[in-house]
Amino acid sequence: MPLGDDGNGWKKKTTDIKEHYDFKEVLGTGAFSEVVLAEEKRTQLLVAIKCIPKKALEGKENNIENEIAVLHRIQHTNIVSLEDIFESNSHLYLVMQLVSGGELFDRIVEKGFYTERDASQLIHQILDAVKYLHDMGIVHRDLKPENLLYYSMDEDSKIMISDFGLSKIEGSGSVMSTACGTPGYVAPEVLAQKPYSKAVDCWSIGVISYILLCGYPPFYDENDAKLFEQILKAEYEFDSPYWDDISDSAKDFICHLMEKEPLKRYTCEQALQHPWICGDTALDKNIHESVSAQIRKNFAKSKWKQAFNATAVVRHMRRLQLTTSLDGPSQNNPPSPCHALMLPEEEEDEEEDVGNGEQESCDADGSVDRDSLRSCTYCCRPASRV
Repeated sequence: MPLGDDGNGWKKKTTDIKEHYDFKEVLGTGAFSEVVLAEEKRTQLLVAIKCIPKKALEGKENNIENEIAVLHRIQHTNIVSLEDIFESNSHLYLVMQLVSGGELFDRIVEKGFYTERDASQLIHQILDAVKYLHDMGIVHRDLKPENLLYYSMDEDSKIMISDFGLSKIEGSGSVMSTACGTPGYVAPEVLAQKPYSKAVDCWSIGVISYILLCGYPPFYDENDAKLFEQILKAEYEFDSPYWDDISDSAKDFICHLMEKEPLKRYTCEQALQHPWICGDTALDKNIHESVSAQIRKNFAKSKWKQAFNATAVVRHMRRLQLTTSLDGPSQNNPPSPCHALMLPEEEEDEEEDVGNGEQESCDADGSVDRDSLRSCTYCCRPASRV
């Protein structure tokens, strides 16, 4: 359906978006859009608005309409929500919930204490949110740590899933076959170009769980073909010494999600019933030193490709202290975020081909050179491993 068609009644027509919102500052730019922090005039609530010129969308209308259709249906406490949609003659404006707590890896590194139980609680929230999506017939298709953001700066803040640019709404009994996603997190059946469905998200949650417990990815190689071969065979290990202090229950949980055969792989519902999630098998031993060291070595946050910079929001909110927009102006009490937006990553193409990833730079030992302008997406691994 072409943009601007009146058939989508949830789009509000406007001649000037600034009649409704005061624009504060640009938070990020993408291939064909700009993300702006703004304040709603009527409520004085902070929001983030994705401003999309219609001219830039020629030939990409279906992609953005898919994104809107997915976001419009979602209402879950752990999923960034679409608050409103405005349309002018020249632009489409997506107004979404603001997440101000920063990125997942940042928070783990900044913690002084981090345990299996912390990781289990994070994965519990992710599983609950993805089960909600699956129950609605929605497959995310690009779950990864970069798309997991904290709602606020509070110590006990919930985690939020963002970025629905690759999401797909399933038809009744339908399967998908388009190769898309991020190489390190994509399921074997996607690389094998076989039909796939909701199970691809469960595989990605397994990969994320693995990283949360050791700080490095389960699959790595400097050669793309070899990396894909590892994933296709589901070849990964629980390496010593990084996994020596991790419970057998955690490893069992991961093995059920990172199962090569989609039909044998745990669903979200099954994973939620695993004792590592719903029981008391997740250990309370502090693993922060090892995990944070590997995260620093293997993941370069500043190089992540995102249309929306969560760190910029945190910086901006700290600077303003939100005293004009939020209750509780005291500096001693960190404010909770208002309603606004975390947005899907921009894409040049309608789907991202997993085989077209660019080889990134890394040190000889496979760790990331953080002084480089580029991150090592494919060959990240602990420095001591050969």
